[in-house]
Amino acid sequence: MSAAILVDITRCTGCEECVLACKAENDLGPDRLRKGQEAVDGLSSTRFSTVLRKPDDHFVRQQCRHCLEPACVSACLVGAMQKTPEGPVVYDSELCMGCRYCLVACPYGIPRYEWDEAAPLVRKCDMCHDRVVEGKEPACVEACPEGALVFGDRDDLLAEARRRIADNPDTYVNHIYGEKEVGGTAVLYISDISLSFLGWSEDPGSEPLPKLTWTSLKKVPGIAAGMGGLMGVIYWVINRRMKLAAEAAGDESGEVKGGSGEVLEAMKGDSAGDSIESYSDAYPEEHPEGSKENSVEDFMTESGAATPEDAHDTETATGEEEESGSIREEVRV
Repeated sequence: MSAAILVDITRCTGCEECVLACKAENDLGPDRLRKGQEAVDGLSSTRFSTVLRKPDDHFVRQQCRHCLEPACVSACLVGAMQKTPEGPVVYDSELCMGCRYCLVACPYGIPRYEWDEAAPLVRKCDMCHDRVVEGKEPACVEACPEGALVFGDRDDLLAEARRRIADNPDTYVNHIYGEKEVGGTAVLYISDISLSFLGWSEDPGSEPLPKLTWTSLKKVPGIAAGMGGLMGVIYWVINRRMKLAAEAAGDESGEVKGGSGEVLEAMKGDSAGDSIESYSDAYPEEHPEGSKENSVEDFMTESGAATPEDAHDTETATGEEEESGSIREEVRV
């Protein structure tokens, strides 16, 4: 069975028993007036259904239409909105990421957002899905004292709506609202006035809206993958250029006979002899074969180390100082 509700506007008295039953069933709490409001007369996060008051004592119930092909479901990126096999469109707050695309996609402007909450959720009628699964009527239908709401299989309700219109052609507008609009809805209306004000447009058409939303949404994965790849290439190019620039700057600032890095590498030997050997091997053009003694002196001079001559001069000077000191001691004695 495809569950549906038939709303007969001609029988509604505006008592709002259906609204109170809905609030009790969903534990919605008291209504909250917005700034400038004198009375709550529309849908809100604490009012999943409402009764709109129109001229000449016309009372029009407003609630989620539970479209057969819901635009809110097709617009939801994470699957928080789902069309159930039983008919109702339900909402899973655990999956919702708060994008509010469903609010924009709905052709009837039904979903509401908890703007006053720190962690807001989307709120809407789910046609008492739990009750429907158990074989019960939605709370609003059960509470209606005038029989303005009828619950049942959609095909059966369409037949009932046609019968009422045919039996009372002077009472009803010859149209079943929701039979074909945007692909059809599970909440149907028959009325003695036009109900075009319930939608964003007087004639929303019979084309299911998901076909329109999918035209845009199907491009999202490709665009996301393409942008990700492009950003990766840009990152690699920039990183590569920065690395080459850093290497070039290091070569210019630390160059000592081909690069300080090579000199430092040559000086990392286990002994002075190893360092000298490495230095000589690194610069054979400056130290021809057979001139290792010269290379030793050059290396020690360039590196600031003491050469053998320096060591000899230091020893001679030290000896002279010691001899001079001995003579001064004898003279004192």
